[in-house]
Amino acid sequence: MPPPHPLHPPPLSAVTSPNTLHHLLQSVAQGQVSPEAALDQLKHFDFEPVGDFAKIDHHRSLRTGFPEVIWGPGKTPDHMVDIIQAMRQRNPVVMATRIEPEVYAQLKARIPDLLYYATARICAIAPLNLSPRYPGTITLVSAGTADLPVAEEAAVTAELCGFRVQRLWDVGVAGIHRLLSNRHLLQAADVIIVAAGMEGALPSVVAGLVNCPVIAVPTSIGYGANFGGLAPLLTMLNSCAAGVGVVNIDNGFGAAMLAGQILRTAQRLQEKAVNSHSSRENSWENG
Repeated sequence: MPPPHPLHPPPLSAVTSPNTLHHLLQSVAQGQVSPEAALDQLKHFDFEPVGDFAKIDHHRSLRTGFPEVIWGPGKTPDHMVDIIQAMRQRNPVVMATRIEPEVYAQLKARIPDLLYYATARICAIAPLNLSPRYPGTITLVSAGTADLPVAEEAAVTAELCGFRVQRLWDVGVAGIHRLLSNRHLLQAADVIIVAAGMEGALPSVVAGLVNCPVIAVPTSIGYGANFGGLAPLLTMLNSCAAGVGVVNIDNGFGAAMLAGQILRTAQRLQEKAVNSHSSRENSWENG
């Protein structure tokens, strides 16, 4: 039987098996499998059971660039504590969303260093001196003060994931001069997240002023015909302005993750261009 092609490892049905993992590593050592192909296999194998109620996906950051984040609603404080304690063994930042103050109080009693971002309803284990580690700026824009919980969820998520964030609050279309007086901040952004309720017109206005991606977040703020955020969602999906992407109602977290992926993709493309240029220069020198 011929050895596997160096770019393609042998079929692995369960990389969690010690024997299969040993076989993979042995194949790399013998040159039958490339390190890159082995890494591609290992991206998909590691999870940790927590009791009989959770399986932590420790390798999510390796696959997607960001670690798993805990969704708070529906979990008991006991579940939350056990999951957070397990995750912090592998990650410098552990984050949970939609955590109400009374739940945080119970978690804090058992995890003293747990931080709380009240407006965003996020709790986290994170270094106190956390600084941006990715290039680029994500600018957060809210139409009104009532949209702040969703906008802050996006802002805090982005900061905890290692991005530089700029905030611009209460600049909705009912007082458009407030937005226009900050055009210089909008034009300096690399990605913009806009949270708006009511009729949801603000993302279209912002997208008409800038040359970067705009991520629209409809919020459930508004009177009866707002339909819990459905009205702004439809407005944003029908935006006349180009370059607007739309996430789910009140999904500040999802908007931040999308913005982060955009910036990380731009960084990868820049690195590829630099490496390609360096390779061409080396070829010319050696030619």
